Amino acid sequence: MGKLAEAERNYQQALTLQPHNVNVLHYLATVQEKLGGDKLAHALDIAPVIYDERLKELHFGDWEMQAWDAIPREIFDVWAQDYANLSPPNGESFSALYDRAIEFIEKVSGHSQGKDVAIVTHGGVIRAILANALNMPLKGLFRIVVDYGSVTQISFGDTVPRVHFVNR
Repeated sequence: MGKLAEAERNYQQALTLQPHNVNVLHYLATVQEKLGGDKLAHALDIAPVIYDERLKELHFGDWEMQAWDAIPREIFDVWAQDYANLSPPNGESFSALYDRAIEFIEKVSGHSQGKDVAIVTHGGVIRAILANALNMPLKGLFRIVVDYGSVTQISFGDTVPRVHFVNR
């Protein structure tokens, strides 16, 4: 699927947010994603749109944009056994992604009391936020299926985060 078709699919799926009273939209920060964020914010009549680097997917370093089967199996298997702590060559570990995602959530939830906030991001970041909300170790994180283009709702207003739904 091309970048434009993918962006349009994301946009159409995100329109399912319309029934919610979203006050602020946080969005990924690449050029293509900014175009999608502006379009979505306009369609949902949301202002402001805040673009944030912390919402980016895991940085795979030298493995970026490679097919999984193009990575030497013995190297990939070592990383896959401890993806939480090991990083791909010149990339980041899932623990690093988790740290930036939770830093983001803590900052946003502290500034957004009483507001409904939409966050558009990748599956890895969503899994990290879910792991934090559910007090789950990172090792079992990929047992959670996050469908492409889906909506997940988590409340952070209480003492304990509450997961309302995943994959709508």
